[in-house]
Amino acid sequence: MTTLIKLEILRALRNRKFMFFTVIYPSALFLMIAGSSGKTDLVPGTRLSMPLYYMVAMASFGALTAVLMGNSERIAKEREGGWVRQLRLTSLPGRGYVMAKIASAAVATLPSIVVVFIVAAAAKGVRLGAAWEWIALTGAIWAGSLVFAALGVAIGYLASGDAVRPLTMIIYFGLSILGGLWMPTTTYPRWLQNVGDWLPTHAYAALGQAIELGNAPHLKDVALLAAYLVLFAGAAAWLYRKDTRTA
Repeated sequence: MTTLIKLEILRALRNRKFMFFTVIYPSALFLMIAGSSGKTDLVPGTRLSMPLYYMVAMASFGALTAVLMGNSERIAKEREGGWVRQLRLTSLPGRGYVMAKIASAAVATLPSIVVVFIVAAAAKGVRLGAAWEWIALTGAIWAGSLVFAALGVAIGYLASGDAVRPLTMIIYFGLSILGGLWMPTTTYPRWLQNVGDWLPTHAYAALGQAIELGNAPHLKDVALLAAYLVLFAGAAAWLYRKDTRTA
């Protein structure tokens, strides 16, 4: 299992296209969206400036890209190519394959978060109250990404190689937009805000926003993410066992 984890991590880091969309793309989006905003431009309905809001939003978006897009497509293609079937003939336990996928995605997640923070600090002068807030912010976004890593594994076992990309893209953009990663949900109609409040991406971004304000994450957001993690991980485990029986 350790060997497979190392191989998966190396493969992720060597994939230039994957690294571009998980590391460079979120930072570029941050500059495009928040580039013309100043520190005094507040997001409607919040106490956060536009640069602060979008720093967390784009760091979360980059992490979401790394764990969701990377896991789902790769697993679906490896299933169809017979690689997963070959691994089942070895002593590798089923959970080892899933853990390797989550670990490789988690490693690629960290650079995407850090680069967005560096760009925000250098280009927009974003500052937090204390050094520990940067560490807490990084840890919260990184840990929260595991929820979507589990979702990526579930999608990879749910969809075929041809169907996995459109299905993932629909979920990916739907969660990003409705959860407030691309624009504040406070600008949405009330009924759409109510929908967004219960999405994992909204709770995910709220973790970082609470830390930016110097507060602890809200219990509701933590509980919601924990519930989604159990749901997605359970779905991934069930789909993996189902795929094993049909292989």
